[in-house]
Amino acid sequence: MNGFAGHGLDEDAFGEKASSGSGLRTFDAFPKTKPSYVTPTRRGGQWTVFIYAVCTILSLGELFKWYRGTENQHFSVEKGVSRELQMNLDMVVHMPCADLRVNVQDASGDHIMAGMLLTKDNTNWELWNNKLNQISAGVHEYQTLNAEDNNRLLAQEEDIHAHHVIQHVRRNPRRKFPKTPRLSSKYPADSCRIYGSLEGNKVQGDFHVTARGHGYTDVGQHLDHASFNFSHMITELSFGPHYPSLLNPLDKTMSTTETHYYKYQYFLNIVPTIYSRGNGVVEKYTSNPARVFKKAKNTIFTNQYSATSQSLALPENPWNAPGIFFKYNIEPVLLFVNEERGSFLALLVRLVNVVSGVIVTGGWLFQLSSWALESFSRRRTRRSEGVLNGRTHTSEYDE
Repeated sequence: MNGFAGHGLDEDAFGEKASSGSGLRTFDAFPKTKPSYVTPTRRGGQWTVFIYAVCTILSLGELFKWYRGTENQHFSVEKGVSRELQMNLDMVVHMPCADLRVNVQDASGDHIMAGMLLTKDNTNWELWNNKLNQISAGVHEYQTLNAEDNNRLLAQEEDIHAHHVIQHVRRNPRRKFPKTPRLSSKYPADSCRIYGSLEGNKVQGDFHVTARGHGYTDVGQHLDHASFNFSHMITELSFGPHYPSLLNPLDKTMSTTETHYYKYQYFLNIVPTIYSRGNGVVEKYTSNPARVFKKAKNTIFTNQYSATSQSLALPENPWNAPGIFFKYNIEPVLLFVNEERGSFLALLVRLVNVVSGVIVTGGWLFQLSSWALESFSRRRTRRSEGVLNGRTHTSEYDE
């Protein structure tokens, strides 16, 4: 039996002998083959490197996925009672400030003289258009409402994810409005910048910018229609706490017209939104909203809105009021965007499953490929041994 009969088929003759320094090998449930009985091949080494590479890539993917966490969106009825809604506005109208009236009227019947609460600076239309990218670090350029910008759409898509919003707000803690560029003799004042934040009732409302003597009764303040120009640039329009780094649907948009008696209408649907990061935040908010509002380290409270627009030229009569009108409606739902991260133990279990699965699958593929190559080489050998044109080759000496 090749020299092994004398050993009585002892298993130690086939495996490695246990040395004094490796006592743990006596407890090995899976005896190993002697290294002298194993023949290393180049192809086997290539398969080993390939399997290790696949295990590394999949493991890194699992680690990255665990680090990023999973994002969940929940809709629910807003807990508690909220009575106020903050509006943040920064826009430029192509008319002098003295010729404009800014007001807010909500469904509760309150009239807010927004022109007294917001700041109005005289500026130049061309100067503001040229210098604003330098003020805002050139994050986004102005575009018309009808234009399609893929980069802008991607930026808006990013601003609906919790990790991006929270990190973006932390990197840009400054919540101030940029300063108005200084005027010069080259750029005289022909426009008005209206900016600031104001508090209003959290109900349906109408924010509008009209001309002096139109839309409201101003005795002796009637303005000539030829001086109307409601072309405007909206730098920011948001609701809730002021986060200028977030991109809203109407931010950095421009609308121009050559018609004097013109009306712009924007219809906004506002959805209160909470961005949070952490496990169990949704359950904590459902059971105790005050606790979540109090411990708001990784929580951002804001509002999202969708916008549709309509613009048209009006006939010049006392019953029509040209201007810029924002009609907003608050949806009776609350959107909760929460990012959670699984436990470290679950990550280890997934990593073990990935590595073991790749190793087992790679071993099977290696054995199947080896068997296929061996069968193919045997067939080629049989076909080439002494066969020529379908006849067995015989020597002339055999005849």
